[in-house]
Amino acid sequence: MTIETLSQETANTKCEELAALVARHTDGKGNGAHATAINPLAFTRECDTSKAIQGVSEPLLAIVVQGKKEVLLNEETYQYGVAQYLVVSMDLLMSACVVKATPEQPYLGFKLKLNPAQLCDIIAQTNPDIGKKESVRGWFISDASPLLIDCALRLTKLLDTPQDIPFLAPMIIREIYYRLLMGEQSEAVRQIATSGSNMQRIAEVIKQLKADFTKPLRVEDLALAANMSPASFHRHFKAVTSMSPLQYQKQLRLLTARQIMLAENLDATQAAYQVGYESTSQFSREYARMFGAPPIRDIERLRVA
Repeated sequence: MTIETLSQETANTKCEELAALVARHTDGKGNGAHATAINPLAFTRECDTSKAIQGVSEPLLAIVVQGKKEVLLNEETYQYGVAQYLVVSMDLLMSACVVKATPEQPYLGFKLKLNPAQLCDIIAQTNPDIGKKESVRGWFISDASPLLIDCALRLTKLLDTPQDIPFLAPMIIREIYYRLLMGEQSEAVRQIATSGSNMQRIAEVIKQLKADFTKPLRVEDLALAANMSPASFHRHFKAVTSMSPLQYQKQLRLLTARQIMLAENLDATQAAYQVGYESTSQFSREYARMFGAPPIRDIERLRVA
């Protein structure tokens, strides 16, 4: 038996143990993400494989402990299953869907919000040299090592001894960050928190885009904010986010319009103008292209679901 095979079997065994704990802590709570007594930690439970969730994902680590999930970024689709994990390093526009789950065997996930400041502290103590300066993708999927899953398991077990959480949880979370930094995607994790890295500069621009998404987009202004030439900025932005700045703004506008139509009962015309569109026909065309149906029909479908 090879070392890789043995490591994978160990990871799968630890995932089974972690799945039992996550199942216990989410039993009877229904589908969706469930917060825990450990502030950055949440569990995900889904029995439905037909529902796609679209939105802006914050920086996070997500480990699949039971079932299988699919993520979509700008028409690129990737799947990850048991003992695999997803890391998102910045605010990215993503669509996710559970593709393997049943009421008897629901999809179960371990989700931890990432804190770039804490990562930065560990980087400074391990190896401050980030190596290559080229942009890396702002998200990745990898196999979880037994050591990483063991950290997740120990963190989850703390929920049964809440008196230990204030002292032990920060240490285990710190170890999780260390395992990510020592893993096969260490360069991507390192760039999340390294001052001046291309990823961090793009992340700052994305914050600006999110704050001003209703305003007309000028790539030259965004490039200036990132301290890059327009051509270099466009290339790095696409390398990190898998889309152009204009595509990012467009999808953010459409997602926001969808949310306010659902929450505030606005019609398509009102929502279009509120998110920055000047043409309602253009809004309807782009909305249907992104969500598969015109605004009115899509919102009706969501309300029924």
